[in-house]
Amino acid sequence: MSRPARFDRGHTDDLLTYLAASPSPYHAVANAAERLEKAGFRQVEETDAWDGTTGGKYVLRGGALIAWFVPEGAEPHTPFRIVGAHTDSPNLRVKPLPDTGAAGWRQVAVELYGGTLLNTWLDRDLGLAGRITLRDGRDVLVNIDRPLLRVPQLAIHLDRGANDGLKLDRQKHMQPIWGLGDDVQEGDLIAFVAEEAGVDAADVAGWDLMPHPVEAPAYLGRDRELVAGPRMDNLLSVHAGAAALAAAATSGELPHIPVLAAFDHEENGSQSDTGADGPLLGSVLERSVHARGGSPEDRARALAGTICLSSDTGHAVHPNYPEKHDPTHHPRANGGPILKVNVNMRYATDGSGRAVFAEACEKAGVPFQNFVSNNAMPCGTTIGPITAARHGIKTVDIGVAILSMHSARELCGADDPFLLANALTAFLEN
Repeated sequence: MSRPARFDRGHTDDLLTYLAASPSPYHAVANAAERLEKAGFRQVEETDAWDGTTGGKYVLRGGALIAWFVPEGAEPHTPFRIVGAHTDSPNLRVKPLPDTGAAGWRQVAVELYGGTLLNTWLDRDLGLAGRITLRDGRDVLVNIDRPLLRVPQLAIHLDRGANDGLKLDRQKHMQPIWGLGDDVQEGDLIAFVAEEAGVDAADVAGWDLMPHPVEAPAYLGRDRELVAGPRMDNLLSVHAGAAALAAAATSGELPHIPVLAAFDHEENGSQSDTGADGPLLGSVLERSVHARGGSPEDRARALAGTICLSSDTGHAVHPNYPEKHDPTHHPRANGGPILKVNVNMRYATDGSGRAVFAEACEKAGVPFQNFVSNNAMPCGTTIGPITAARHGIKTVDIGVAILSMHSARELCGADDPFLLANALTAFLEN
């Protein structure tokens, strides 16, 4: 498939940079905020009083970011146009007491986060990233982006049936090694991380750390028409949403307020203070209305006219497993973003939502595809239904079709991130 003339390699190049620089949700929102800062947005603190001034603003809370642009002449009841996404990906997370080991190997105790494909973490060079919290309450980002950890697979000589069906014990088989030694000392890992971060280990009061593959994202294929990399689910959407919001902020007169809502914890149910099922988005929208002199009636009017595009990756048809997909809906790489439909509301899209997305794609000159699950397979879900139910907002679920979802390294078409960003821009501007 040849690339369409509208393909912009620069956008995908920047996506690769963003993925490599964002090994944790905390890095992902910091890097998205940096891109918005360059577009004129400024951070506002939740603990401060907000004013009704125009322009771009954003809130950071942990691994979540809410950003919005108030155009000139916006009324208190002006509706919002929201792009929703999530910053977390299935992976391994360091336990509160991380120092462990056996048989002369030093290991790191980890929990499993979300529905990760366990075998994709085996025999892979891993770094370590996240945040440490100091006793004074400050958070410090950490990114040890070099081979540090490895989850070694058992040799086939000792597991002759491995190729007939690998079975991994989540507790015993997923603990990475990071050195040699029989004398495991509590505090060793955090002392090492503190040194890497340039802080005193005695000042570290807490941590949220996770291994990450250190292999760089890259173009793949004969014509470089594919992209392979980590955390595309769902940093691909966060990156496209930030680009779309920055573009909308410079597009002139807007009849509504464009918003990017990038949540954490989608992969484990969204129930947290930074998840889509938490209060963050509702609080920001309400405070934005009130800052412009609005009443509860204005807030209700604004939300009644609000629409959200919930963007999360979906499944491209797998060439080796076509029977796992719906026989009449075959999303392909580089075929444009997908519209996700499930009549049982695992996705929030309905017919009127389809019309909204189709209009945005038509305006952007972007093709789109339809996705439904095979009736014999359970359907996944995302933040769309949660956003619709929690806030009473019309929501449409969309995304980009990928392979190897929830793997340590995923695969998508090189055109699709740019096509998604174009569609999101048209939605926010329209």
